[in-house]
Amino acid sequence: MDKNMESILTQLHLKMIRHNGNDPQRCQHTAKVHSYARLIGQMEELRDEMQFITEASAYLHDIGIRVAEEKYGEQNWELQEQLGPDAAREALAEFRLPEDVVERICYIIGHHHTFAAIDGIDFRILAEADYIVNAFEMGDASQIRTDEATKKRALSGLHSVFHTKSGKKILCEMFGIEE
Repeated sequence: MDKNMESILTQLHLKMIRHNGNDPQRCQHTAKVHSYARLIGQMEELRDEMQFITEASAYLHDIGIRVAEEKYGEQNWELQEQLGPDAAREALAEFRLPEDVVERICYIIGHHHTFAAIDGIDFRILAEADYIVNAFEMGDASQIRTDEATKKRALSGLHSVFHTKSGKKILCEMFGIEE
């Protein structure tokens, strides 16, 4: 990936830290989802533009949460999907990216909890990365080892969400499950 794309991704990461200020859990979630999306994308050998879209979507995927809380005093997945694309467009505006790249990122953000809407490898990888992180975060984080409920969540996702060879490998190794 070229230096300009890497620079934009760094700036997006910093924007999301500011956006989620005073909420380290959300900052950590965003960083973890990006890390797995980047890793899976590299393992799947995505071309540069697709890798960029995947990583930018990972940084921005939950941008609608804070917007929903400020506007409605609550957040849920529907509000995240509804409000996220406009917030993402605003976050991306300064970078003067091609319109098709911005629209693709916004499509992914606007549907990232709707697995039936997955229509490409970039979206697939974001969904897998978010699932990997959520499977653990939804569990008892005080557990040193993966508990049975977390393993069941991971196994359920393996059969319903995961399609990339790399994502499956990471999920299975991380949660100690077999395909």
